[in-house]
Amino acid sequence: MKEYSTGNIRNIALVSHSSAGKTILTEAFLHTTGATTRMGTINEGTTASDFDEEEIRRSISLYSSVIPIEFKDTKINFIDTPGYTDFVGEMISALSVVEGALVVVDAVSGFEVGTEIAWKNCDKFHLPRFVLINKMDRENADFHKAIASVEEHSSTRLIKVQLPWGGKQDFKGIIDLLSMKAYKADGKTAEDIPADLQSAAEEAHLILVEAAAEGDDSLLEKYLESGKLAPEEIIKGLTAVIRKGDFVPVFVSAGEKEIGIFPLLNAIIDMFPSPDQVAGKIADGVSGEETLTAADNGPLAAYVWKTTADPFVGKQTYFRIFSGMINADSRVWNSSKDSEERLGNVYVPRGKENSQVKVVHSGDIGVCPKLTVTATSNTLCDKGHPVKVRIPEYPTSLFQVAIFPKTMADSTKISPTLTRLCEEDLTLSWHQEQATNQTILQGMGDQHIDVAIRRAASKFQVNLETSIPKVPYKETITKKASAMYRHKKQSGGSGQFGEVHLRVEPLEGDAFEFVNAVFGGAISSSYMPAIEKGVRNVMKEGIIAGYTVTGIKVEVFDGKEHPVDSKPIAFEVAGREAFKLAFKDASPVLMEPIMLVKVIVPEDNMGDILGDMNTRRARVQGMETEKGQSTVTANVPLSEMQRYTTDLRSITGGRGIFDMEFSHYEVVPAHITNEIVEKKAKEDAEKEA
Repeated sequence: MKEYSTGNIRNIALVSHSSAGKTILTEAFLHTTGATTRMGTINEGTTASDFDEEEIRRSISLYSSVIPIEFKDTKINFIDTPGYTDFVGEMISALSVVEGALVVVDAVSGFEVGTEIAWKNCDKFHLPRFVLINKMDRENADFHKAIASVEEHSSTRLIKVQLPWGGKQDFKGIIDLLSMKAYKADGKTAEDIPADLQSAAEEAHLILVEAAAEGDDSLLEKYLESGKLAPEEIIKGLTAVIRKGDFVPVFVSAGEKEIGIFPLLNAIIDMFPSPDQVAGKIADGVSGEETLTAADNGPLAAYVWKTTADPFVGKQTYFRIFSGMINADSRVWNSSKDSEERLGNVYVPRGKENSQVKVVHSGDIGVCPKLTVTATSNTLCDKGHPVKVRIPEYPTSLFQVAIFPKTMADSTKISPTLTRLCEEDLTLSWHQEQATNQTILQGMGDQHIDVAIRRAASKFQVNLETSIPKVPYKETITKKASAMYRHKKQSGGSGQFGEVHLRVEPLEGDAFEFVNAVFGGAISSSYMPAIEKGVRNVMKEGIIAGYTVTGIKVEVFDGKEHPVDSKPIAFEVAGREAFKLAFKDASPVLMEPIMLVKVIVPEDNMGDILGDMNTRRARVQGMETEKGQSTVTANVPLSEMQRYTTDLRSITGGRGIFDMEFSHYEVVPAHITNEIVEKKAKEDAEKEA
């Protein structure tokens, strides 16, 4: 692939709901421009962008992939993104490194949940966008219905740039409202608009010209005087209003049949900005905020938006240059890790294939293998001019699983493997839950976690199993109580003897206090550490259900010792058993974590959400509705929220989102406590058996 300067580059993200046709569209781009000799198919697993074995197995996109198209001396870096909700992090990473988005809408299904999520993220990044009504050759395809579904959700006005020529099985091509010509098939050759479509085309053309005139005062003046504009003037005016975000143009295609491809590529080159035509990226420098300008002679600032690991080719680091340029065989500074990296060969990617280049220019996307410390979200720059490109905001991942190794060999590799997976995907995270002693992996949903587990096996050769995490309950008491225990053991020779009298009482929060209140030397003070050790060991293991004991004061007030047989071990046992007895007499209870949950759903789903919350022992704190969105705030036990990610999607058709954070602990209701205690007793019995 030849070198392209900044002005001849376009970076465009393909976003949509899953199965709207993005991947096949990239195949059509490659084939019609001569980059490939035949189109790949999803069923055969031969597409350029879905090359990972897991993507081929599932027949959906799981990762973003770069597909550059060379057309009219311009390089268009298309980033094909996953449409499935669980992999929204891949889409956000892609949107953070492009200047425009192509929102693909299925002509049958219209504006779907994934499209809505993509649209909102495009709004966050202030990206100009095209709407492409795709799959116009399908049975039940409806161009006008599809547009209407988008208009319902868009605060920005849609403007038709093309009309379909025919539809369903008779879809022939497109009517281009810019040139007022008809284009069959891929759109290489223009012809006159059919008579039966002429009046509709003229009406739509008039609306288009009026929109274009709004983009430039001189054009508006000319239009008001003459009532018309030349095609190049329409493009000029339309480009201005699209880049400002005043209008969203609508295009038509049938990707699988390669219909409408060339007019779409022409419009992308004409109307989307090159990297040097947009406001610079904001970064943090030594002296404060900096605006990065896409120019080869600027200081280097390359943002790492994606990394992958492969057992055969090693680690691949994908970067987008916001300022300066990167040469092969050079050294760069990783400002996020305060470490120097040596770049060997540098490449431009096309799916899984990489083309070696000597230099990657400002505004372009490149890839470099085998970097040592660099991870996703890091910035590569000049050591003398350190900057950090700001990391985009990712949604909070709230779907949790507990992770277990399948074999002892796998157990030693869990930590580094999970760390690598989370470095690649910023919507994945993991931690060690001290209260339950479990390794917890968090993701966007069950499919997201499943892909991560399979990736650990295929890429890192670590086999993992999952389960629903244990809830970190706590055990405590509600009143004072006392008990004594005598430990006496005689087995020939010196024996063991220790007698401990202690009392317990509740304390606020997670506090623990151990007091030596023995007077008169009934127990030597040297045995107190052993008694405390026995008590603390029991607190770790739990007494009624196997959970950590907290919020308790233990006071040793009496006891006995033997001049020969008393030893620390004897008092440790006596202290432990006396504590258990006193604890059981002090009206013990289980405490459960209560989460503050905020659920945002379409107004129509409000009743269903409230009904569902009632089944989860929720206490609703507040409700409000604004612009068709309802927000419910409630306190809900964590045990009732374990799989809420999946349940909320089911209730709202994927349109609901929620966030939650720890609020406080509360006493578990008696009937639920009994269930937990019985379950623990059953588990213990099975272990002994």
